[in-house]
Amino acid sequence: MTIAENLFENLRLELRRGCLTLAVLAQLRQEHYGYTLRKALAERGLAIDESTLYPLLRRLESQGLLASEWREEDKRNKRFYRLNSDGEQMLGQLLEEWNTLNASVIATVNSHSA
Repeated sequence: MTIAENLFENLRLELRRGCLTLAVLAQLRQEHYGYTLRKALAERGLAIDESTLYPLLRRLESQGLLASEWREEDKRNKRFYRLNSDGEQMLGQLLEEWNTLNASVIATVNSHSA
């Protein structure tokens, strides 16, 4: 991998990290367990490894944004996650911030391409 390719990959991962948090919160407006959450995100073009997803879920839960519970399904115990009321409020704030940032970036890019 060239230096430029390595740099791009590092910057891409940095950009993606924040986007994944927002996408996970948005997807958890409906209850999911890990596999169904990964599948739903992948179907929308946001593949996420288990080694990234589960620490993110634990962090969001420890921050008070998710509720979870263990339940048996198909003879297996699975941990189901869903946004709680604080998570709903935070998602709204983050979406507002995302939209503002996105509009600013687009305006900046467009102003330099004209």
